[in-house]
Amino acid sequence: MERTLVLVKPDGVQRGLAGEIIGRLERTGLQIIGIKLMQISDELAATHYGEHEGKPFYAGLVGFITSSPVVAICLEGPSAISTTRKIMGATNPADSAPGTIRGDFGVDMGRNLIHGSANEDDAAREVSLFFNDSELTSYDRATQPWIVE
Repeated sequence: MERTLVLVKPDGVQRGLAGEIIGRLERTGLQIIGIKLMQISDELAATHYGEHEGKPFYAGLVGFITSSPVVAICLEGPSAISTTRKIMGATNPADSAPGTIRGDFGVDMGRNLIHGSANEDDAAREVSLFFNDSELTSYDRATQPWIVE
């Protein structure tokens, strides 16, 4: 099973889209094993976006992600990373297909509603930044045999 981190960004929370976004992710068959509403600190944002430090857009990333609460989610399931990224849509909402989260609700690249881990290494690092092991739950879902062969 693969895990990935998803953040419903401040614009998604402020626009009242968190429930819609979470619902779309759940309907893929992926399982929520951790979820919380949180305010990201400057320190956590700096660590999360560390790879972009020194780039012209870095301060804007940190400023935005700390501007309002986010919903942090850990999803688990087969191909969790690629499935999540497909349902998210392209980083730039203008390039996102209809039916994706960004394609249906986004209009600006800087306000693109959702973050999802890019690959397995990023997912492992990001999940550990936002969740302690005690905040992640393993459980059997009655519908699982209808989702995964």
